Amino acid sequence: MKHRVVGRKLGRSSQHRMALLRNLSAALFERERIITTLGKAKELRPFAERLLTLSKRETLHSRRQVLRHIHDRNVVAKLFDTLSARFAERPGGYTRIIKLGPRRGDNAEMAIVELVGYEPDFSKKKADPKGKVKAKAAKGGASEEASEKEASSKKPEKKSEKKSEDRAKAKAKDKAAKKEAKAAKPAKAAKPAKPAKPATKAAKASPAKTVKKSTKNK
Repeated sequence: MKHRVVGRKLGRSSQHRMALLRNLSAALFERERIITTLGKAKELRPFAERLLTLSKRETLHSRRQVLRHIHDRNVVAKLFDTLSARFAERPGGYTRIIKLGPRRGDNAEMAIVELVGYEPDFSKKKADPKGKVKAKAAKGGASEEASEKEASSKKPEKKSEKKSEDRAKAKAKDKAAKKEAKAAKPAKAAKPAKPAKPATKAAKASPAKTVKKSTKNK
Protein backbone atom coordinates (compact mmCIF):
# COMPACT_ATOMS: atom_id res chain seq x y z
CA MET A 1 0.00 0.00 0.00
CA LYS A 2 1.34 3.44 -0.96
CA HIS A 3 1.01 5.26 2.32
CA ARG A 4 3.09 8.41 2.89
CA VAL A 5 4.74 8.16 -0.52
CA VAL A 6 3.26 11.33 -2.02
CA GLY A 7 5.64 13.89 -3.54
CA ARG A 8 8.91 13.79 -5.43
CA LYS A 9 12.38 13.49 -3.94
CA LEU A 10 14.01 15.09 -7.01
CA GLY A 11 17.22 13.13 -6.35
CA ARG A 12 17.98 15.22 -3.24
CA SER A 13 17.99 14.89 0.50
CA SER A 14 15.21 16.53 2.54
CA GLN A 15 17.35 19.55 3.47
CA HIS A 16 18.56 20.05 -0.10
CA ARG A 17 15.02 19.68 -1.41
CA MET A 18 13.70 22.30 1.03
CA ALA A 19 16.47 24.73 0.06
CA LEU A 20 15.62 24.20 -3.61
CA LEU A 21 11.93 24.98 -3.06
CA ARG A 22 12.77 28.08 -1.03
CA ASN A 23 15.05 29.44 -3.74
CA LEU A 24 12.56 28.70 -6.51
CA SER A 25 9.69 30.35 -4.61
CA ALA A 26 11.80 33.47 -3.91
CA ALA A 27 12.66 33.71 -7.63
CA LEU A 28 9.02 33.21 -8.57
CA PHE A 29 7.79 36.00 -6.27
CA GLU A 30 10.56 38.34 -7.44
CA ARG A 31 10.23 37.81 -11.22
CA GLU A 32 6.67 36.34 -11.30
CA ARG A 33 7.74 33.91 -14.06
CA ILE A 34 10.49 31.28 -14.09
CA ILE A 35 11.50 28.29 -16.24
CA THR A 36 12.37 24.97 -14.58
CA THR A 37 11.83 21.25 -15.03
CA LEU A 38 8.31 19.86 -14.92
CA GLY A 39 8.89 17.84 -11.75
CA LYS A 40 10.28 20.84 -9.86
CA ALA A 41 7.42 22.99 -11.11
CA LYS A 42 4.81 20.54 -9.76
CA GLU A 43 6.56 20.44 -6.39
CA LEU A 44 6.98 24.22 -6.28
CA ARG A 45 3.33 25.00 -6.95
CA PRO A 46 1.79 23.95 -3.59
CA PHE A 47 4.79 25.29 -1.63
CA ALA A 48 4.57 28.77 -3.22
CA GLU A 49 0.77 28.95 -2.98
CA ARG A 50 0.94 28.13 0.73
CA LEU A 51 3.24 31.13 1.26
CA LEU A 52 0.91 33.35 -0.75
CA THR A 53 -2.02 32.32 1.45
CA LEU A 54 0.01 33.25 4.55
CA SER A 55 0.76 36.70 3.07
CA LYS A 56 -2.98 37.40 2.72
CA ARG A 57 -3.38 37.33 6.52
CA GLU A 58 -1.18 40.43 6.95
CA THR A 59 -0.17 39.69 10.53
CA LEU A 60 3.22 39.73 12.24
CA HIS A 61 3.03 36.00 12.87
CA SER A 62 2.31 35.23 9.20
CA ARG A 63 5.16 37.52 8.13
CA ARG A 64 7.54 35.63 10.39
CA GLN A 65 6.28 32.32 9.02
CA VAL A 66 7.08 33.49 5.49
CA LEU A 67 10.49 34.84 6.56
CA ARG A 68 11.29 31.35 7.82
CA HIS A 69 11.42 30.17 4.21
CA ILE A 70 12.24 33.36 2.24
CA HIS A 71 15.17 35.27 3.71
CA ASP A 72 15.13 38.18 1.24
CA ARG A 73 13.19 40.95 2.96
CA ASN A 74 12.58 42.82 -0.31
CA VAL A 75 10.81 39.78 -1.75
CA VAL A 76 8.76 39.38 1.43
CA ALA A 77 7.77 43.06 1.29
CA LYS A 78 6.60 42.63 -2.32
CA LEU A 79 4.71 39.50 -1.34
CA PHE A 80 2.80 41.25 1.47
CA ASP A 81 2.34 44.63 -0.21
CA THR A 82 1.52 43.92 -3.88
CA LEU A 83 0.92 40.22 -4.47
CA SER A 84 -1.39 39.72 -1.50
CA ALA A 85 -3.55 42.65 -2.70
CA ARG A 86 -3.68 41.19 -6.23
CA PHE A 87 -4.98 37.82 -4.97
CA ALA A 88 -7.14 39.19 -2.12
CA GLU A 89 -10.39 37.94 -3.65
CA ARG A 90 -8.96 34.74 -5.13
CA PRO A 91 -9.45 31.64 -2.95
CA GLY A 92 -6.54 29.71 -4.48
CA GLY A 93 -4.81 28.73 -7.69
CA TYR A 94 -2.34 31.62 -7.75
CA THR A 95 0.09 29.95 -10.18
CA ARG A 96 -0.07 28.19 -13.53
CA ILE A 97 2.26 25.70 -15.24
CA ILE A 98 2.90 25.79 -18.98
CA LYS A 99 4.73 22.84 -20.54
CA LEU A 100 7.59 23.62 -22.91
CA GLY A 101 8.62 20.16 -24.05
CA PRO A 102 11.93 18.28 -23.66
CA ARG A 103 15.23 20.06 -23.10
CA ARG A 104 18.14 19.55 -25.47
CA GLY A 105 20.87 17.40 -23.97
CA ASP A 106 19.24 15.33 -21.24
CA ASN A 107 15.70 15.38 -22.72
CA ALA A 108 14.19 16.61 -19.42
CA GLU A 109 10.65 17.99 -19.59
CA MET A 110 10.68 21.78 -19.09
CA ALA A 111 7.90 24.06 -17.92
CA ILE A 112 7.09 27.69 -17.12
CA VAL A 113 5.78 28.58 -13.67
CA GLU A 114 4.13 31.99 -13.47
CA LEU A 115 1.74 33.88 -11.26
CA VAL A 116 -1.80 34.41 -12.54
CA GLY A 117 -2.17 37.89 -13.99
CA TYR A 118 1.48 38.17 -14.97
CA GLU A 119 1.96 40.35 -18.07
CA PRO A 120 5.42 40.34 -19.68
CA ASP A 121 6.92 43.76 -20.39
CA PHE A 122 8.68 43.90 -23.74
CA SER A 123 9.43 47.63 -23.61
CA LYS A 124 12.82 46.98 -21.98
CA LYS A 125 14.20 45.53 -25.20
CA LYS A 126 16.42 47.87 -27.20
CA ALA A 127 14.91 49.35 -30.33
CA ASP A 128 16.35 48.48 -33.70
CA PRO A 129 19.17 50.95 -34.53
CA LYS A 130 18.20 50.87 -38.21
CA GLY A 131 14.71 52.06 -37.29
CA LYS A 132 16.20 54.96 -35.34
CA VAL A 133 18.30 56.04 -38.30
CA LYS A 134 15.27 55.94 -40.60
CA ALA A 135 13.20 58.01 -38.15
CA LYS A 136 15.93 60.64 -37.87
CA ALA A 137 16.26 60.81 -41.66
CA ALA A 138 12.48 61.33 -42.03
CA LYS A 139 12.54 64.20 -39.54
CA GLY A 140 15.70 65.83 -40.86
CA GLY A 141 14.48 66.34 -44.43
CA ALA A 142 15.68 65.59 -47.92
CA SER A 143 19.25 66.80 -47.32
CA GLU A 144 19.90 64.23 -44.60
CA GLU A 145 18.31 61.49 -46.74
CA ALA A 146 20.66 62.31 -49.63
CA SER A 147 23.71 62.25 -47.35
CA GLU A 148 22.67 58.88 -45.92
CA LYS A 149 22.20 57.44 -49.43
CA GLU A 150 25.66 58.64 -50.47
CA ALA A 151 27.17 57.13 -47.34
CA SER A 152 25.40 53.82 -47.94
CA SER A 153 26.45 53.76 -51.62
CA LYS A 154 30.15 54.01 -50.73
CA LYS A 155 31.57 50.59 -50.11
CA PRO A 156 33.89 50.22 -47.12
CA GLU A 157 37.48 49.39 -47.90
CA LYS A 158 38.45 45.79 -47.50
CA LYS A 159 40.72 44.82 -44.65
CA SER A 160 43.15 43.11 -47.02
CA GLU A 161 43.63 46.30 -49.07
CA LYS A 162 44.25 48.31 -45.93
CA LYS A 163 46.84 45.80 -44.74
CA SER A 164 48.67 45.86 -48.09
CA GLU A 165 48.76 49.68 -48.07
CA ASP A 166 50.11 49.69 -44.53
CA ARG A 167 52.83 47.21 -45.47
CA ALA A 168 53.86 49.27 -48.54
CA LYS A 169 54.07 52.41 -46.42
CA ALA A 170 56.17 50.64 -43.80
CA LYS A 171 58.59 49.31 -46.46
CA ALA A 172 58.98 52.79 -48.00
CA LYS A 173 59.75 54.25 -44.57
CA ASP A 174 62.38 51.56 -43.93
CA LYS A 175 64.09 52.22 -47.28
CA ALA A 176 64.18 55.99 -46.67
CA ALA A 177 65.64 55.44 -43.18
CA LYS A 178 68.39 53.15 -44.58
CA LYS A 179 69.33 55.71 -47.26
CA GLU A 180 69.59 58.48 -44.67
CA ALA A 181 71.78 56.30 -42.45
CA LYS A 182 74.14 55.53 -45.35
CA ALA A 183 74.41 59.22 -46.29
CA ALA A 184 75.19 60.20 -42.68
CA LYS A 185 78.16 57.73 -42.40
CA PRO A 186 81.70 59.29 -43.22
CA ALA A 187 83.59 57.97 -46.28
CA LYS A 188 86.23 55.34 -45.53
CA ALA A 189 89.90 56.46 -45.96
CA ALA A 190 91.98 54.71 -48.68
CA LYS A 191 94.34 52.03 -47.35
CA PRO A 192 98.13 52.65 -47.90
CA ALA A 193 99.88 50.42 -50.46
CA LYS A 194 101.72 47.45 -49.05
CA PRO A 195 105.59 47.48 -49.44
CA ALA A 196 107.16 44.89 -51.78
CA LYS A 197 108.28 41.72 -50.03
CA PRO A 198 112.11 40.86 -50.25
CA ALA A 199 113.08 37.88 -52.33
CA THR A 200 113.19 34.59 -50.40
CA LYS A 201 116.13 32.18 -50.22
CA ALA A 202 114.41 29.70 -52.51
CA ALA A 203 114.07 32.35 -55.21
CA LYS A 204 117.80 33.22 -54.93
CA ALA A 205 118.96 29.56 -55.22
CA SER A 206 116.78 28.74 -58.19
CA PRO A 207 119.16 29.96 -60.99
CA ALA A 208 122.10 27.79 -59.75
CA LYS A 209 119.92 24.65 -59.81
CA THR A 210 118.90 25.28 -63.37
CA VAL A 211 122.56 25.57 -64.38
CA LYS A 212 123.43 22.19 -62.80
CA LYS A 213 120.59 20.45 -64.61
CA SER A 214 121.75 21.88 -67.90
CA THR A 215 125.35 20.58 -67.37
CA LYS A 216 124.11 17.06 -66.61
CA ASN A 217 122.27 16.95 -69.85
CA LYS A 218 125.47 17.75 -71.69
